[in-house]
Amino acid sequence: MYKTILVVDDEESICQSLQGILSDEGYEVRSVGSGEEALKAVEEDPPDLVLLDIWLPGMDGLETLKIIKTETPQVPVIMMSGHGTIETAVKATKLGAFDFIEKPISLEKVVLLVNHALDLVRLEEENKFLKQKVTSAFELIGQSKTILELKEMIRIVAPTNAWILIMGENGTGKELVARSIHYQSKRAKRPFIEVNCAAIPEELIESELFGHEKGSFTGATGKKRGKFELAHEGTLFLDEVADMSLKAQAKILRILQEKKFERVGGNKFIDTDVRVLAATNKDLEKEMEAERFRQDLYYRLNVIPLTIAPLRDRKEDIPILAAQFVTDFCAKEGVEPKAIASDAIEVFMEHSWPGNVRELKNIMERLVIMTQGDTIRADDIPPLSKEEQPEEAMDTIFTHNSFRKAKMEFEKKFIMKKLQENEGNISKTADSIGLERSNLHRKIKTHSLESKKE
Repeated sequence: MYKTILVVDDEESICQSLQGILSDEGYEVRSVGSGEEALKAVEEDPPDLVLLDIWLPGMDGLETLKIIKTETPQVPVIMMSGHGTIETAVKATKLGAFDFIEKPISLEKVVLLVNHALDLVRLEEENKFLKQKVTSAFELIGQSKTILELKEMIRIVAPTNAWILIMGENGTGKELVARSIHYQSKRAKRPFIEVNCAAIPEELIESELFGHEKGSFTGATGKKRGKFELAHEGTLFLDEVADMSLKAQAKILRILQEKKFERVGGNKFIDTDVRVLAATNKDLEKEMEAERFRQDLYYRLNVIPLTIAPLRDRKEDIPILAAQFVTDFCAKEGVEPKAIASDAIEVFMEHSWPGNVRELKNIMERLVIMTQGDTIRADDIPPLSKEEQPEEAMDTIFTHNSFRKAKMEFEKKFIMKKLQENEGNISKTADSIGLERSNLHRKIKTHSLESKKE
């Protein structure tokens, strides 16, 4: 990615000279002629560095510097002046200027100062990332065979640049696995950018992923960097990737193949270097059969598949997870450590945990807050959610003597299940079961079911 530099000077010849030499050094250079224009430019698209003249028409350079450092303190500013004094240089430094350079400007000195300033910014960013250690929040907890095998797979694949497809039910910890891979990779110092593909409306997903230029559509009041650009040299995590539209899938595939993209409304290709991790709770092979997921994108993403077992298939991890959650939440709430009685563990071991680790975590947080004593017992546990088995659902239908009532009950359970699978989205549910949306609306109303969104 090119670093961007904003030159602020009312002398056009100086702007042209600086633009020429800095462009030759590989920087993207913009120039404006006043403090007011500089503030607008920084607000719309903050540069990586500003070269700012002190003597400007209207708002002077020191006042402009003060506002820039107040609103965007991370942007280094190098001051320029042909009438510089020690007093002015001291004042500029106190206001946050990185350095001060006198006119006539030595272009070689400018290049050295710019490189030095940007190197320091890069080092500061790296230090911040180094401080972000892999805490318990990003560690996989458990000693079951499946978890130990998953940890070993992560240890092997994390240092590589291989793309990984993470599969598992809701609540199993797909994001946790993705973050664990990132923080054990060579990209750990660079950004980890998450994209919840299910939460972004189809009409906005291009802008979210690729960014947009000012004026590219109604409401685009400034330039915006997309997720691919923000994740440059880091990791891009596409969560619930199967919920993207086919149109968005095609655009993602093109970027993954070409490793460059254009912002919405832009006409310049931007190179990108990202490691892609994708996750889904759906069976992508079935999604491909139903023509809801592109086969070529599946094979592009599925370089290394990782599957996370549901909690019901690794129950030996439940006591370890419960104990860790209690420790974490006691520390978070500032309460004395609590123990977990054996009868409480027995209740946990008997439960099927349809919500997986997320459900267990939520229950333990509630118990830490609500349990008065220093030990969590079976009597303290609230009623746990039950996952109705298909056989049980059919049994209740067969108890009806009326065909009409049995049909209505089956229809209600079927629609309710499909709405849950599609997170309450009526349009997606209608498409998946082959009904018109208006027809599905009537059935939802008939059965008094709730829907979240269109």
